[in-house]
Order: sequence, then structure tokens, then C-alpha cells
Amino acid sequence: MKTNSDSENLSTSTPHQASAETLDILFRKARSHNAWLDKPVSDDLLRGLYEAMKWGPTSANSCPVRILFLRTPEAKGRLRAALSPTNLEKTMQAPVTAIIAHDMNFYEKLPRLFPHNPGARDWFSKSPELAEITAFRNGTLQGAYFILAARALGLDCGPLSGFDNAKVDEEFFAAGMADTVPEDDLPRFSQIKSNFLCNLGYGDKAKLFPRSPRLEFDEVCQLL
Repeated sequence: MKTNSDSENLSTSTPHQASAETLDILFRKARSHNAWLDKPVSDDLLRGLYEAMKWGPTSANSCPVRILFLRTPEAKGRLRAALSPTNLEKTMQAPVTAIIAHDMNFYEKLPRLFPHNPGARDWFSKSPELAEITAFRNGTLQGAYFILAARALGLDCGPLSGFDNAKVDEEFFAAGMADTVPEDDLPRFSQIKSNFLCNLGYGDKAKLFPRSPRLEFDEVCQLL
């Protein structure tokens, strides 16, 4: 008698269940990369990545994530001073580095994103604390969708948090925007806060570390 107790043998008999190969690509065989092949990532692929990830759910369809794709040596160079020493070389080598950030004023777009409840904007505009936690939580959630979408499209990821968020925010979302956006728009960019970085490209599998273990179901989960 067949069972589904073994995750490697999950049934794929329904149209809503991913194949074992897909689960391998997204989770089981996917790795976080620190070394990269000299192979470019096209702008069209980055656009496709966003077009896939944007459909993931967020609270009140708030969609607070904001993403900067750093693709040129000049753009990557602006990030250098904010990186920890251990993350410098891998980030400079990666074809693309994405700054995953969130907009603290995301609620300004709710009249368009959540039109069936005209009062939704006020939930957050009148409570900075709620707006902050909602932006961070859902921006982080969208960052996870970002990684999965990248893997689904054949890219490898190297997410990292070893950097100075304040320096990144100053360089890319506040003073660093002064020469690229109208002065009236600067307050809007100053409300964008970085969360984590994600290097993108095609990883050098020969330089992967041995895979670290994960906790077992019974160590993490309870069935109530």
C-alpha cells in the first residue's frame, strides 16, 4: 500500500500539486550560493522574476516590497562600503545583487490595491506602529517569494544580511537619490527601508559548502 509519509514520494496525481522535480528545484536541492559563474542575467529575466513573485499573498494586498537590481559595476560599487568583509567578494562577483526593501508608506497605494475596502488606508496611516510591522512582515514575505521565483526561473540565489542597513538606506533611498529623482519625490524614497540582500546569477556548484542539516518535523511542528 502506498503512503505519502515520505516527502520524496509525494503524489502528483492532482493538478494543484507540484512535481517532485519542482520541489527539488525550489527547496530540496536548492542551495545558497557564494561563488558565481561568469554568466550574465538578462533584464528580461529580472522582469519575469518580479512578474512571477508579485502574485504571492500579502496582508490587505499591501505589496510593500521595493526592489533595486544592482547590475553594473558602478551600482555594485555603491554597495561596497555597507558590506561586511565576509560578504564583499561574493557580492561584487555576483552578476546581480538585489536590495530587498519595503516601503513604510505602502498604504498610499491601498486605494488601488485593495479597492473593495476604501477605509483600509486609514488602518495604517493612523497607526505608524502597525504600518511599520506590516511593511516589514509582508516585505520579508515577498522577499521569500522572490527567492522561490528566482529558483523557478533557473537562477541561483545567495541571500545575505551581513551589511549595514543604515548605510544602504542612506546611499540608495535617501541622500543617494538626490541626483536621480525630483526634489519633491525625495521624502517618498526616504520611507523605503532595506531588509536583506540577495545575490543572483548562476552559482558555481563546485564551490558549494556541504549542506547543513535541518530540524526534523517533530522538533518544529505539532499536530493539534
